[in-house]
Amino acid sequence: MNIIISNSSDEPIYMQIVEQIKEQIVRGELAESQPLPSIRNLAKELKISVITTKRAYDELERDGYIVTVAGKGSYVAEMNKEMLRETKIKMVEDKMNEAVMTAKLVGLTIEELEEMLKLIYEG
Repeated sequence: MNIIISNSSDEPIYMQIVEQIKEQIVRGELAESQPLPSIRNLAKELKISVITTKRAYDELERDGYIVTVAGKGSYVAEMNKEMLRETKIKMVEDKMNEAVMTAKLVGLTIEELEEMLKLIYEG
């Protein structure tokens, strides 16, 4: 598991961890039932407080991305396939929204943007 903490980010450290783990799960980089590092090990690896990693894991568990088994550790939760697809669609929408806003800033027309999308999609 690869997590990079940015000290210059406005986002709290625990949320940086949450977002990166969610992204790795959605992308399939972390598989269902795969064990995660213990809270203590992750804190040590990232050189942060155990409280911060605990808060991140609690948030991930609350959102249904991981499950914690007492005495065993935390694991990637089995994801509902439709929910996983919906999450991926939301990621695409967010990135497209960002692209549209940038396109408007530089004065691209909808036709130019559509042509760019077709070229990128068709590879």
